[in-house]
Amino acid sequence: MNIIEELQWRGMIQDIIPGTAEQLNKEMTTGYIGFDPTADSLHIGSLVPIILLVHLQRAGHKPVALVGGATGMVGDPSGKSEERNLLDEATLTHNQAGVKAQLEKFLNFDPALPNAAVMVNNYDWFQGLSFLSFIRDVGKHITVNYMMAKDSVKKRLEGDNGMSFTEFTYQLVQGYDFYWLYTHRQCKLQMGGSDQWGNIVTGTELIRRKGGGEAFAFTCPLITKADGGKFGKTEQGNIWLDPVRTSPYQFYQFWLNTTDTDAERYIRIFTFLPPGEIESIISTHHEDQSARLLQKKLAETVTRFVHGEAGLEDALATTQKLFSKQHEPVEQMTAEDLASIQGVISTTIAKGLLEQGMDVISLLTDTAIFPSRGEARKLILNGGLSINRNKISNPAQVVGSNMLLHSKYLLVQKGKKQYYLVTAE
Repeated sequence: MNIIEELQWRGMIQDIIPGTAEQLNKEMTTGYIGFDPTADSLHIGSLVPIILLVHLQRAGHKPVALVGGATGMVGDPSGKSEERNLLDEATLTHNQAGVKAQLEKFLNFDPALPNAAVMVNNYDWFQGLSFLSFIRDVGKHITVNYMMAKDSVKKRLEGDNGMSFTEFTYQLVQGYDFYWLYTHRQCKLQMGGSDQWGNIVTGTELIRRKGGGEAFAFTCPLITKADGGKFGKTEQGNIWLDPVRTSPYQFYQFWLNTTDTDAERYIRIFTFLPPGEIESIISTHHEDQSARLLQKKLAETVTRFVHGEAGLEDALATTQKLFSKQHEPVEQMTAEDLASIQGVISTTIAKGLLEQGMDVISLLTDTAIFPSRGEARKLILNGGLSINRNKISNPAQVVGSNMLLHSKYLLVQKGKKQYYLVTAE
């Protein structure tokens, strides 16, 4: 299979400009994807564009990662119901450095390679471009009618909040990125999520009308969950690629806990396993779904890709400690076992409060395990809380220092999979 055929098999192509496959089969092609530096770490929603760039490089083409220092100051309206807060230059510079460090883990930037990855920042070419020059040299090539026909614009104009001129011009700014890269980096391909299709096509139009050239593009479907929930979100928020924000254990558990339906899609999209091996894993999984072979392979492969072998080993070690002997008394875990648990959410409580004795709901809210007393009470009454693997059924139960493991720890389990290690200090 060529790269387009493989990406289609993996369910990673939604829209594609005719001739794109032929261009990629004809010669080494430079292609880019933009990354929005709204934080100093990417999250798993960014894994799809990263993986697209990796596929591109593995197929012999040249990947360009564009970090949007300029577009980050404007804000992309695609898929947004209201205008977001704009970031200042210092924050953007900090975020760009974090994003660059992460991308360097996945792509080969060795300049000795003919298809070495390149990272660019669109602020470099926008900072010297005046407003008058932009509207004269770029704006005149794209009509207002063309811009207003885009879904990202129409949806916002039909909403209650309308759309600022700043956001309206975003597609021109992104379109100019493609034009600039086409002119200065011989970049003929842009990729992105399906919500970017309108912005991407504006770029190909600008290349055609202003540069007299031909450019290509394809988009990947936006990743969803089978139950309609938002992909990449948990009760704690985003699943980040930064191990400080989301530990390898938490990252591993996210993939391990996917449904059968989602796991069958995700193993195609988020791994580089060969199609034959994927089909074999899925077939074996269907023979005994309770073994969760599919989810385990997915979690193992993606965690290794993002966090390396050491990160995967940490995740597996913590999983082993917490889940392999769930029916055994937690007291059998040594103080070293508890202290070395990697990646569970850690919190503290004053030891004096436990020596006095405190009700369990106060413990849960004081340690921020629950944001409110009402939520804590509800979960206890529904049988969803354990301390030291003992079910808590009474919201008025008193937790004392006598419950501390090794005079220091409480292991709190919230629901089936979520653990907190409370340290009394």
